[in-house]
Amino acid sequence: MSSESTRLEVSAEQAGLRLDVFLVENFPEYSRSKLRVAITQGQVLVDQKSAKPSFRLNEDQVVDCKIEIESNPVPEPEEIPLDIIHDDNDFVVINKPPRMVVHPSKGHWSGTLTAALAFRFKNLSSCGGKQRPGIVHRLDRDTSGVIVVAKNDNAHMNLAKQFENRTVKKEYFAVVSPLPDRERDWIDEPIGVHPYQREKMTIRANHPMSRDAKTFYEVIERFKPFPTSKPYGTLKLFPKTGRTHQIRVHLQHIGCPVVADKLYSGRSQLTRQDLALHANNNSGQAPVDLSICDEVIIDRQALHAHRLQFTHPVTGDELEFVAPIPEDIMKLIDAVKT
Repeated sequence: MSSESTRLEVSAEQAGLRLDVFLVENFPEYSRSKLRVAITQGQVLVDQKSAKPSFRLNEDQVVDCKIEIESNPVPEPEEIPLDIIHDDNDFVVINKPPRMVVHPSKGHWSGTLTAALAFRFKNLSSCGGKQRPGIVHRLDRDTSGVIVVAKNDNAHMNLAKQFENRTVKKEYFAVVSPLPDRERDWIDEPIGVHPYQREKMTIRANHPMSRDAKTFYEVIERFKPFPTSKPYGTLKLFPKTGRTHQIRVHLQHIGCPVVADKLYSGRSQLTRQDLALHANNNSGQAPVDLSICDEVIIDRQALHAHRLQFTHPVTGDELEFVAPIPEDIMKLIDAVKT
């Protein structure tokens, strides 16, 4: 049995949260019940004092955690290729591939971004604890794209403050089906943990575990592969907040889930056969031979962190980093265009 020691400062945005909810947000790899046990056993202190799980936090309070864990999640260096967009003395920007978990968690102890970073870089910030060296923000496992990693604590704290103050501009790219009726709009709905499926988030108004969440979307293109098929399309998305699964939950809520999003669309992939079935349902066209249409077009959620804009933590320069749309999403777009 080992332990992870972490010191966290309560931001203005987190003020008013229950202590157990605060820990769930910061330690998503642990269950809420495990974190409650840690609190009651004195492994979590608020301003050096013990507190109950229901304790409401105030801005600038300091939470010290020494959570007992059953296995050692500290990332072991692994020689995994990285697509580096930018690298300087203070931070590195990575184009994360899909199917890569950002840091170790239950069931994902190896092959993580932190393991690749530990092999590639000698110095990374320690603000996130030993399990998450350098990690300022996260992307879902099957979401590709731009992610920034801090090399020292000063850079980490500056970048984290920019995310907290919502001055970082994030742009995502998604393929959805069907499409929203409006060309552009805000989705303003609170998000909390799903009451029955712990791995999912959902819209939960007036619930103590919910947080406000805002996403602006804009339709780029609309496609309808066959006259009888449901439409597909591409969206730009600008999340104002940074809740877990925010874009995916918001798009499902308006009836336009991300294509091949296993959790929120009910399908983990899209094949040529799926599109051919629509063609066969369209009277007036020759039937398509389904036996030659089992090619998988995409087998992960068609969501990509396309652009990130923020201020350099040392020089103050305004910076913008872009990760090109990956091949599998471009292949999907080509398929639904035809």
